[in-house]
Amino acid sequence: MRIKSPTESVNPVSSAGEWTLVERLIFRFCFIYFALFSLTTKIAGGLLLLPDRSISGLGILWPLRQVTFWVGAHIFAISETLQYTGNSWDTDFYWVQAAWVLAVSIAATGLWCALDRRRHNYVMLHEWMRIFLRLAIASQMFEYGIAKVIPVQFPTPSLITLVTPVGGVSIQGLLWTFIGASPLYQILTGVVEVTGGLLLLVGRTTLLGAFITLAAMLQIFAFNVLYDVGVKLVSFHLILMTLFLLAPQFPRLRDFFLRNRPAAASDRPQIFATRRTRRIAVAAQLIFGLYMLGVYTNVTRIYWYQGGGGSPRSPLYGIWDVEELSVDGQVRAPVLNDYDRRWRRVIFDEPASMVFQRTDDSFSRYGVSIDLNRNVLVLSKGESRSWNSSFIFQRGGDDRLVLEGDMDDYSIRMELRRLEPDTFQLLNSHFRWVRPPDP
Repeated sequence: MRIKSPTESVNPVSSAGEWTLVERLIFRFCFIYFALFSLTTKIAGGLLLLPDRSISGLGILWPLRQVTFWVGAHIFAISETLQYTGNSWDTDFYWVQAAWVLAVSIAATGLWCALDRRRHNYVMLHEWMRIFLRLAIASQMFEYGIAKVIPVQFPTPSLITLVTPVGGVSIQGLLWTFIGASPLYQILTGVVEVTGGLLLLVGRTTLLGAFITLAAMLQIFAFNVLYDVGVKLVSFHLILMTLFLLAPQFPRLRDFFLRNRPAAASDRPQIFATRRTRRIAVAAQLIFGLYMLGVYTNVTRIYWYQGGGGSPRSPLYGIWDVEELSVDGQVRAPVLNDYDRRWRRVIFDEPASMVFQRTDDSFSRYGVSIDLNRNVLVLSKGESRSWNSSFIFQRGGDDRLVLEGDMDDYSIRMELRRLEPDTFQLLNSHFRWVRPPDP
């Protein structure tokens, strides 16, 4: 038996065989559709990473943005301006965009079939497509996984969350609360996502990585659908792309799991002809994948200290109950005062914000600047440059605070008492091997 040298070439398509008409049709459509959907959304944008920025996809840029506007107005008769800003990737803009991407993909597939009827297979193009999908899916796993390993995606319940009645929380807010209340659960799910992404970087571990990624994405998609999170379109397509990676292995998986037969060794064709070039290709994919992981880790680390759990707290941090409130020198119960002064609590959480909770559990939010040297806090409201209010504060111990100042031409004085953390059961529930009976 002759042993080939490391530089000896091989025929990468010698055992490819002829694809059926259905296989060629499915491949052509998937190739076009996944490419267009990725380019118009954040999936491909995750591959175009710089240390300090990324692209959210070409779909929100000219001229593709105008195409979506035109389709929305003339095909779907949507009179309002389509919205594509904010954190939701499920707005009418993205659904219209997905619709025309689907239509273009179907038309382009038909044209491809008409122009390329003699092709027996697309083995090499398929392998290049798999590399793109592996890296694109891995990028998304890194982005969302690292945001859980460094728990910033689902932050620990804020002070405002603690005093908001459950009935006043949106279904998405409830999801954020229950995952954020268990940092270890969030970290473990992030580890699973990152592990799946790492395994997708190498061809030999793609099968295992795709299985782990598919399991993670199925849970994420279920959360997105059942808790109305605005990433349903993207997460669903990541599932489809992962299934596409698994599709060539379906016969082997069927033999192993359903027919109780030995699974044959994988005979994936090689893109590169020599062992040396294959090693260089694997190294390049690993380096690029680790670069993506490093960028996402650094971005998430910065956010942790600037807006996450590691960011500074207000110097008056806490939830403060209003024990006595006087307006223009008259002490009255909050329910008897004017609406904006029906305050039951004052909340200091982030350094630059101050929140009043009214007796009906609604919130009034203000910007705040706190001067500890002068014991003065100055409030601001939204974008208004003319409105302002200031209070002098006095601390009467760790749990006592007095605010006295002017707001909206009223003279206001408040005596406050801080609630202790053990007041909230959510902060005091923890894991127990031996658990007493439920009441």
